[in-house]
Amino acid sequence: MSTPERSSVDDAMSVRFERVDKSYGTTSVLRDFSIDIEAGSMVSFLGPSGCGKTTTLRILAGFEPVNGGDVLVGGESVLRLPPNRRDMGMVFQSYSLFPNLSVTDNIEYGLRIRKVGASARKKRSDELLEICGLTGMGTRFPHQLSGGQQQRVALARALATQPKVLLLDEPLSALDASVRASLRDEIRRVQQTLGTTTVFITHDQGEALAIADRVAVMNAGRIEQYSAPHEVYMTPKTPFVARFVGSINEFAVPSSWAVRDRLPIDADSADTVFIRPENLAIAAVDDGFLEIKRQTYTGERTMIHLGLPGDDRSRWSASLASAEAASMRPGTRVDASVTAAPALRLEADEVGQA
Repeated sequence: MSTPERSSVDDAMSVRFERVDKSYGTTSVLRDFSIDIEAGSMVSFLGPSGCGKTTTLRILAGFEPVNGGDVLVGGESVLRLPPNRRDMGMVFQSYSLFPNLSVTDNIEYGLRIRKVGASARKKRSDELLEICGLTGMGTRFPHQLSGGQQQRVALARALATQPKVLLLDEPLSALDASVRASLRDEIRRVQQTLGTTTVFITHDQGEALAIADRVAVMNAGRIEQYSAPHEVYMTPKTPFVARFVGSINEFAVPSSWAVRDRLPIDADSADTVFIRPENLAIAAVDDGFLEIKRQTYTGERTMIHLGLPGDDRSRWSASLASAEAASMRPGTRVDASVTAAPALRLEADEVGQA
């Protein structure tokens, strides 16, 4: 066989779920689930445990049947195709490398199964060793590699056969924080280099926002928002998204309240505004309606935790430059104002419980 050519956005495949339902017995996991994933893009599915994100990936891979709806890749239904004919590359949390095979042999495994010739296999594995940051490691065995290096081998192996879609199921969760950040960036670089349509499953907000072209925030089997990362954070569409992604403050305000007005605390107000901590300004005032309860120092920024005077609970927070926060001691009374448009504003009866 001839050498596999490098993929590109031009021949990447789109993915579409059309009104998919999935249940296990009487337990509904996905309900009327629809999403369009653009060819050549990377989409993160983000949500709490049990929201259906891994089930979505397993349906796409062919490991789970559906109860209704359709799944299309490149505009063609794949529901009748078994997993081995769907041409999907998969990377899991556990690396699942063959311990008795070298790095090169692990990468070439899928090509051997497809009876690709030795010279073509070598060309493809050499290319992926370079792309995935594994140059010079082809003769090593998995036990001779760090966790991050093993996951790079798993990524290279998944990409070797030039899959139509790359599926990543929490691939970084077993790694420590510094390695996760580095490998996250490497995965993104490789995906952009090859142009492979990629689905990335994670419960980590930072990963989802940093790695993807678009983020699908899931809750109880439905997509609450499907947008660019900055839109998910800055302009959440629902209270669930506002609360789940990042930190958020909720203030009850009258319908006449406008940005930069003093924030009241009024449980009977008509509206609720959702404010990111970096958009909440505080100023020390002797009769301020809020009180600083404690601080959380994170280096460049410090989170100031706020509550009502006489109440030990911390209910709100403001993110300040640490130099500015140095004078904001616990017990200080403060007033608060908003420096940017709220992330979300709803009538009180639309908000629901946190």
